[in-house]
Amino acid sequence: MHDWNVVVSVNEHGFKQAFRVLGPLGRLSKTAFYNILVMQVDDTRRLLDGLRRVHEEDPPSLSFLSRIVPVSRTFMFQSPEEFERSAQEAVLSWAPAIAGKSFHVRMHRRGFKGRLSSLDEEHLLDAALLAAAERLGAPSRITFDDPDLIIAVETVDQRAGLSLWTRDELRQYPFVRLD
Repeated sequence: MHDWNVVVSVNEHGFKQAFRVLGPLGRLSKTAFYNILVMQVDDTRRLLDGLRRVHEEDPPSLSFLSRIVPVSRTFMFQSPEEFERSAQEAVLSWAPAIAGKSFHVRMHRRGFKGRLSSLDEEHLLDAALLAAAERLGAPSRITFDDPDLIIAVETVDQRAGLSLWTRDELRQYPFVRLD
């Protein structure tokens, strides 16, 4: 499926339960990557709120789920350079939200092995955001210890998805697990 807006990582032997629980909530597809599924849903917030209710009522019912990451922006890329241009453009639109706050970028890459380094891309995007916040007159800082915001970058083959998460959202949806 090329049109996804959710990346799902399941625990060992979790595919059947994932399809049983998540299947009715959107189009769910396997990928070529170990224990990785992708979904297309109409409303990611409704998906998260539904999973939160399930988690509150019966936490073991989500035991199949390692992590789930809805994204708000997606793009296709054919090269590392194209990825970097598009990712920077996407994250820089969040510069006003990040200005004056603590944050970090977390990337989970599937595909482009040896061509894209998650750590290098995280550093590149962190630096772009720090510079943008400085230009806005509200310097930000990178922290991994309870940041105000986290930017998630997910790639599956040649498609990338990005989303911005607040500390409160991550507490509200503990199954997202960005780090």
